[in-house]
Amino acid sequence: MFAIHLLAFHFAKLKEDQIKKVDRYLYHMRLSDDVLLDVMARFRAEMVKGLGRDTNPTATVKMLPSLVRSLPDGSEKGDFLAVDLGGSQFRALEVKVFNDGKQSSQLESKFYPTPKEVIQGSGAELFSYVADCLSDFMESRNLKHKKLPLGFTFSFPCKQTKLEEGVLLSWTKHFKARGVQGTDVASSLRKALQKHKDIDVDVLAMVNDTVGTMMTCGYDDPRCEIGLIIGTGTNACYMEDMRHIDLVEGDEGRMCINTEWGAFGDDGALDDLRTEFDRELDLGSLNPGKQLFEKMISSLYLGELVRLIILKMTKEGLLFNGKVSAALLTKGKIEMKHVSAMEKYKEGLSNTKEILTELNLFPSEDDCIAVQHVCTIVSFRSANLCAAALAAILTRLRENKKLLRLRTTVGIDGGLYKTHPQYPKRLHKVVRRLVPNCDVRFLLSQNGSAKGAAMVTAVAYRLAAQRKQIDAVLAPFLLSLETLRDVKNKMRTELEYGLKRETQDRATVKMLPTYVCGTPDGTENGKYLALDLGGTNFRVLLVKIRSGRRRSVRMYNKIFAIPLEIMQGTGEELFDHIVQCIADFLEYMGIKGARLPLGFTFSFPCRQASIDKGTLVGWTKGFKATDCEGEDVVDMLREAIRRRNEFDLDIVAVVNDTVGTMMTCGYEDPNCEIGLIAGTGSNVCYMEDMKNIEIVEGNEGKMCINTEWGGFGDNGCIDNIRTKYDKEVDEGSLNAGKQRYEKMTSGMYLGEIVRQILIDLTKQGLLFRGQISESLRKRGIFETKFLSQIESDRLALLQVRRILQQLGLDSTCEDSIIVKEVCGAVSRRAAQLCGAGLAAIVEKKRENRGVEHLQITVGVDGTLYKLHPHFSRVLQETVKELAPRCDVTFMLSEDGSGKGAALITAVAKRLHNIGQK
Repeated sequence: MFAIHLLAFHFAKLKEDQIKKVDRYLYHMRLSDDVLLDVMARFRAEMVKGLGRDTNPTATVKMLPSLVRSLPDGSEKGDFLAVDLGGSQFRALEVKVFNDGKQSSQLESKFYPTPKEVIQGSGAELFSYVADCLSDFMESRNLKHKKLPLGFTFSFPCKQTKLEEGVLLSWTKHFKARGVQGTDVASSLRKALQKHKDIDVDVLAMVNDTVGTMMTCGYDDPRCEIGLIIGTGTNACYMEDMRHIDLVEGDEGRMCINTEWGAFGDDGALDDLRTEFDRELDLGSLNPGKQLFEKMISSLYLGELVRLIILKMTKEGLLFNGKVSAALLTKGKIEMKHVSAMEKYKEGLSNTKEILTELNLFPSEDDCIAVQHVCTIVSFRSANLCAAALAAILTRLRENKKLLRLRTTVGIDGGLYKTHPQYPKRLHKVVRRLVPNCDVRFLLSQNGSAKGAAMVTAVAYRLAAQRKQIDAVLAPFLLSLETLRDVKNKMRTELEYGLKRETQDRATVKMLPTYVCGTPDGTENGKYLALDLGGTNFRVLLVKIRSGRRRSVRMYNKIFAIPLEIMQGTGEELFDHIVQCIADFLEYMGIKGARLPLGFTFSFPCRQASIDKGTLVGWTKGFKATDCEGEDVVDMLREAIRRRNEFDLDIVAVVNDTVGTMMTCGYEDPNCEIGLIAGTGSNVCYMEDMKNIEIVEGNEGKMCINTEWGGFGDNGCIDNIRTKYDKEVDEGSLNAGKQRYEKMTSGMYLGEIVRQILIDLTKQGLLFRGQISESLRKRGIFETKFLSQIESDRLALLQVRRILQQLGLDSTCEDSIIVKEVCGAVSRRAAQLCGAGLAAIVEKKRENRGVEHLQITVGVDGTLYKLHPHFSRVLQETVKELAPRCDVTFMLSEDGSGKGAALITAVAKRLHNIGQK
């Protein structure tokens, strides 16, 4: 018994000595975690370089856009063909994808050899061979009578500008077909297929085998967003944010990037890690100086690397008593299958002994232990380097998503990973050590990269069908120049109806006289109170205006909320609440005893008989207080002040916020004669010649007209451009059938239009996996501020998803793109319609003045105009297009409803004093 233990101890000691001997010899191949973290950092830097437009030409990691923008979502279906060219065998497949709720597919395939004379002959011969094999496969499957889409897996570095095109950059993996480099290989395949008159195949997508692997695994696991090949060659792909890909136009969504990481180090970046054996192997390869990282990792080279190490150790007398066999001198004699077999530790040294004996090396036990350990070090280094580069990709994904912890899946394929007994375990372990903040699942691709090509084609088919449906939904929101001209002309007609006595009653654009007959001239002076009622908040302001050389306007204000029960209660309750707010403000400012002149900004349609009399025509913007419509709001305010009996005020003017906006800008620019509000509501006012205002006596001078253009179209004149979504929003509003133009252009309604479209798209299965969430069913959930945020150019898609998540909408990346597109279509139409209406106003002003070319300023206020990233630009472009003879300057108003009300009061006081004198 003691003798057995002694023998075991002796063997263990012997083995340990041999391992130490090899460790010392191959010291530079054993990489510490610090070295791997450094490799990871170097690779990340190369990725950034490859993604940049200016730095890509000198990058070794080419980061090639694959034009694959979407992963499978389970709704794909149909019959597809695929061909897979890139390894030691060529493969043709038929893939049937079923949309049966189980994400199932059926696959039939056939393998064909890739003879050396074909892969190293001419390009024409290579593609003719591929076409012949596919024709043979289709005949064997009885498919020649069908027209089928085909996905082409081409496992070599290609530059793609379209999904169905790919220009070969360089051959790898012993392929050397002439006349192919620099040409579109998909086009070459099409030409070869066209010679087969008996088959009808459409090459729809061309993908790299790595992308195909990711897509195959992505069909089974939606979290899969990385593809990894470790076999004859090695490569990785992943889903990158479009905003980081300078080589492709657009920054929406994501695109799969084929890293082509095999060339990492071709610029010398890994020279400190390359050993003499790596250099010798490279010099003897078909492409010296290229694909250096691949030559340290892939199975095509690892067997040869082991042979070179064993050869040198033998020559130095460290193995086989220094006797070199002819087989050991023969390049390629040790293959990866031999390395994998020798590393089957459970079988002891028997495999190693057998393989070495076949090479006529007659090994001792020491030799077998040493050679087995050489194989371990070589394959372990491969797994380590692969893990470092993969860890760099995982870190980039995590940072793109701004997550503290990433959970993702890596789809993986390749002979080295599948057949080597230790490789997967080593790779997983090192990856988890290098990126502890990433939870990674490694999913083995079951049907190879070729199924992935079929899946890319299936996804492309699905996206094309979805695109058609989305385009059909959004088509009515795309207004042609001709349609916008028609809107402008109809608006002009309605403006004229509103000004004429006999047609004013039935006009939809009411053209209400404001009795504001002048704009500021700089002599205004004194203290004024201003009230601002027009939304869910109510403001009281004290405005101090100073004239002369040091003229200025100073304002002090306080904001008060108006509860919903007050907005929709009685008129008496509403005005009592307003007076309560005024009392609080006067007390706060210490001016309760002063009888100050007051301007009342009342942002609802009013018919005025004078500057201080305004009869409410009808509530808008969610207000519904009873006993107000048809009443003079100034009288209602005076009565509420009398009821309180605490203070008295001189109510000089009741004004619309639009007029206030014009006056505020007119104080800075005397050329401002138009006011525009594009916010919660939408309206315009402008200075009209008195001679054109038939409903007011007198022909001299000008008066500001409050168009109340929100009612444009209430007579059905723009029904041709109203969509079913506009009608749904109108029917669900508090004032159905009224303010139709406003409901297409103002901030209060745009979010609700978007919500209606999103519901329709979800019902069609185009959004949110066809599931209408409870929050999406809630009216008003999609506020217009979300449109402004979602459409911001600075906002990454990830942030769009977060906004949607805040609304209870669990969206994918693709969902977010569609939502952003819907928001863009709705807000663009709003800006264009607003621009068409404004073009009618400026054209009228030009004709009033009788000039060929008009220069005029428009004062603008409103959150939609100020905060939406594109609204102002689109509106201005539309006005320029529709009124080319008008040079319009747009000036942002600084508090039109507060400062403007005070300025109107000051101008009215000035004009009143002049009248008295």
